[in-house]
Amino acid sequence: MTLILGLNAFHADSSAALIRDGNIIAAVEEERFKRVKHYAGFPVKSITWCLEEAGISLGEIDHLAINTLPSANRFRRYAYTILNLPSPLFLLDKIKNKRERTNIKKLIEKYFGKEAFKGELHFIEHHLSHMASAFYPSDFKDAAVVSIDGFGDFASCAVGQGNDTDLIAYQRIFFPHSLGVFYTSITQFLGFPNYGDEYKVMGLAPYGEPCFLEEMKDIVKLNHDGTFKLNLKYFRHSNQRLAHQWSHGAPFVDRHYSEKLCNLLGSPRKKEEELTDQHKNIAASAQRMYEIAFFNFLNAAYLKVKEDKVCLAGGCAANSVANGKITRFTNFKEVFVQAAAGDAGGALGSALMVWHKLYNQRSKPMNSASLGCSNKLDDIDKILLNSSARLKDKNIKLISYSLGDNQLKDENEFLQFIVDEILEGSVIGWFQGRMEWGPRALGNRSILCDPRRIDMKDILNKKIKFRESFRPFAPSVLQEHVKDWFILESELDVNVPFMMKVYPLKTLKRKLVPAVCHVDGTARLQTVNEKNNGIYYRLIQKFYESTNVPMLVNTSFNENEPIVRTLEEAYDCFIRTKMDLLVVDNMIIKKSL
Repeated sequence: MTLILGLNAFHADSSAALIRDGNIIAAVEEERFKRVKHYAGFPVKSITWCLEEAGISLGEIDHLAINTLPSANRFRRYAYTILNLPSPLFLLDKIKNKRERTNIKKLIEKYFGKEAFKGELHFIEHHLSHMASAFYPSDFKDAAVVSIDGFGDFASCAVGQGNDTDLIAYQRIFFPHSLGVFYTSITQFLGFPNYGDEYKVMGLAPYGEPCFLEEMKDIVKLNHDGTFKLNLKYFRHSNQRLAHQWSHGAPFVDRHYSEKLCNLLGSPRKKEEELTDQHKNIAASAQRMYEIAFFNFLNAAYLKVKEDKVCLAGGCAANSVANGKITRFTNFKEVFVQAAAGDAGGALGSALMVWHKLYNQRSKPMNSASLGCSNKLDDIDKILLNSSARLKDKNIKLISYSLGDNQLKDENEFLQFIVDEILEGSVIGWFQGRMEWGPRALGNRSILCDPRRIDMKDILNKKIKFRESFRPFAPSVLQEHVKDWFILESELDVNVPFMMKVYPLKTLKRKLVPAVCHVDGTARLQTVNEKNNGIYYRLIQKFYESTNVPMLVNTSFNENEPIVRTLEEAYDCFIRTKMDLLVVDNMIIKKSL
């Protein structure tokens, strides 16, 4: 038996993943334990949980992999540093970060003891880790593999090819040119300053028109070979060399754009300012420019690799709007995006890369993201059944089909009860099985409600999520009904389990599900089947039997925090928000007014 632990450390979305004989056993982000979004640092709690989940000690780990290679692109890095004279702050930040990443064994000793780890340590280049996280969990035998993000190991993009067990990188785009930096700069310009806010620009874009596309084409220059260059006069990262830091684990990135971008696009928006038509048009133009450059890059990759399938990873692979258009605007026919496509996924990719190097074997395809923590029955007893005073104070009623006085006969009656509540307009906290790996709630840690209600967006935004009104909500859709409701580019697009693609709803269907239909008629799709989704599939099936609508609104179970991990976190979120029901395994906790 071979045990490999992969890490993403000292970077946003710190994480750990454990594989045993090539099979993914556990994977989790540190933010779920520390309760800090995009937590950066060393994933101590993630490591501890992975070991506990597998019932092993760190001493039993044969190989430890981390998703960076400090020597990667060393001479390019040195040459650029000498020519551009970075700031002292930048140099100190990079020296500290490199020291921490190369001293992994010392950190292991610090947190787990000197004799805890006796295996072999592996450093896997950043983009190769991304590529491995995309290709090896796919069910493609052969594919083009593309990693695209801000930066990692001095590169922003990589193109390669996967052939059965082999994975080779052909081409990279190096610092300072990056589509991730471009999108982050526009995100900051539009008044969204936090790490990871890029999805807000993607959600805002359909409200505008690409009126600033010519300006965007001056910012991002396309080359005939599919590569691109940034017009560096509009950016600060290349000459002022900004430091990426974190405070108490929360990552922070300095302003990327220069004053010349303000001269080009106008005054930047402050965080609390009202969004104007100009802001919406800039968002639309940035999204269009990203897509043009992205598809140009993918088409060039197709010509190099000549495979009909493509696997995507890296932070930019979270641009689900662009992902949904790949088969329309490129020569690729099938697309796979792993559940944790961003830097968290590098932990998994580095472990899988080591497995391949050792045994030249593939892992099993990833059909489910249910790789995280699960609740225990004794947790339910402790928090719910033995907390009668707490329940009474909040006017809580406990219903079950196996416990207590308020019993339902079986699962069928249990699900019908929940559907009836949804039909009455209730908002459901849904807590089942193992937590999802990656940024999306996929039916295990979800908030659910009726997609047919035109007021449901406002209800969720004002009473529970407390987020910007322009951001869309996504549907979970029974896989067998996807073709009836969505305009797909290919028959192969009916399997989208990780909510990584946006598609247009059919015109006549849009008015039937206003809660999940964005302003441009699209929705970010998650497909659900019984094999991989179990009781969640059966709940949506029961809703379909009552409404002829094969979907539910699915948004993450949280309130301006990381997705809930434990039952206690779920219960606290349920109590402090205006959710109506909390469903935990076979129990229903209902607020009675």
